[in-house]
Amino acid sequence: MIYIVEDDSSIRELVAYTLGSQGMEAEGFECPSAFFKALETRVPDLVLLDIMLPETDGLSVLKKLKGTPAYSRLPVIMLTAKGSEYDTVLGLDSGADDYIPKPFGMMELLARIRAVLRRTGEKKGEVHEYGGIQVYPDSRRVTVNGSEVSLTSKEFDLLTALISQPEKVCTRSQLLSTVWGYISDGESRTVDVHIKTLRQKLGEAGQLIETVRGMGYKIGGSEK
Repeated sequence: MIYIVEDDSSIRELVAYTLGSQGMEAEGFECPSAFFKALETRVPDLVLLDIMLPETDGLSVLKKLKGTPAYSRLPVIMLTAKGSEYDTVLGLDSGADDYIPKPFGMMELLARIRAVLRRTGEKKGEVHEYGGIQVYPDSRRVTVNGSEVSLTSKEFDLLTALISQPEKVCTRSQLLSTVWGYISDGESRTVDVHIKTLRQKLGEAGQLIETVRGMGYKIGGSEK
C-alpha cells in the first residue's frame, strides 16, 4: 500500500491511477488529518508527500512521522514544486528517503518508488508473524491484520517471547526470566495477569495464545 498526501486532486488521482496500473495499491489524501487518521488503521509501505498542504506543511508532517516510533521507519518520498537545492537538502535532512520536484514524469516516479522500496526492504529488521499477528522487534510495534495494537513494554516482551517460538510451550518460569529478569515459582500470577490483558488487546487474535495446563503458554497448535 502507498499513501499519497497531495491536495491537488488531478495530481493525486493521476498518481493513484498510475500506481494501480502497475499493480501497486494506493490511496490518496487531500489533507494531513485524513492521512494520520488512516495511519491508525493501516500503515503503508511508502508515503508520497507534498510540501504545500492545507492544515500544515509537508515538512511538519514528515517530522511528526519520524518523531513517532511506530512510523519512524516508514519510507517517505517528497513531491513538491519547491525544487531548489536548499529545499531538497532540507527535505532529505528531515528524514525523507527521496525528493522529486514537480513537474515529474510518471515513469521516473515509478522508478524512484521501486528504488526506495528496494532500499528500505533491505533494511527491514526481523519480523515475527503468526495467524495475523506481526511483531516488529526493531521498532517495538505490533499489528494484527495490519492494524496497530498498543501494548505496554512488558506485554510486548511477553508476546515476543511467545511468537518467536511458535507452537513451543514457554513455562511461567521461563517467561518470568525472559521478560522480568528473575525466577520465582511464587510469582507465576504476574505472568497470568499479563497474558490476560495481552489477549484482550489482541482481540480475536488473542485466542492464539493457548494455556498449557500445569506448564505455561504457547502461540498456536492444538494442545491445551
